[in-house]
Amino acid sequence: MTRTYWAAGAAVVLAVLFAVGATVATANGGSGGSPAPSSTPALYSPDAGFARDMAVHHQQAVEMSFIVRDRTQDEPVRSLAYDIANTQANQRGMLLGWLDLWGLPKVLADEPPMSWMSASEEGGEHAGHMGHAAKPGALMPGMATKEELDRLGAANGRDAEVLYLQLMTDHHKGGVAMAQGCAAQCRTPAERALAQGMVAAQQSELTLMADMLKQRGAAPRG
Repeated sequence: MTRTYWAAGAAVVLAVLFAVGATVATANGGSGGSPAPSSTPALYSPDAGFARDMAVHHQQAVEMSFIVRDRTQDEPVRSLAYDIANTQANQRGMLLGWLDLWGLPKVLADEPPMSWMSASEEGGEHAGHMGHAAKPGALMPGMATKEELDRLGAANGRDAEVLYLQLMTDHHKGGVAMAQGCAAQCRTPAERALAQGMVAAQQSELTLMADMLKQRGAAPRG
């Protein structure tokens, strides 16, 4: 358990370092010597869509982490929740900052969630609204419903720990898929680097959360 938690913690640190490096790279116009895009990302581009959607996705992870902090005294769960909240709040700030830098809105009323994952690579134009499946009541894949958040807020002790770990496991799986989509489609080098860091950190945390659920006599859902 200790070794696994250390590994996950190291992955979180690496994700934060990716974020810091990506911010510097953006300020310098590129990342790792790669040229910056020839133009600002377009309104419906994968770069802009990922920034908007992942900012919303991250906000819920931060919310769930603050909820469980007040519902249990279990130190490993509280430490994990703190790491997730801190990392994802910082990354969310970067994503929203890039949208400001690009002069793009943070919310689009006519853009279904995840539609950027089917945008054309040339793209800057809207290339259809084919969304990825999310469970009823959830905005995007992996996100919890209002009813699930209410259940988490009403739970205590082990029940809160198990539900948080299950909800966050689903959340991370959705987040990894989104980040992999950006790593493949986004044209901004710094944003691709950040997405790759998200994949590494969240995959490590998925392993940790499976171990923590097993210790509590539970397992990931589905």
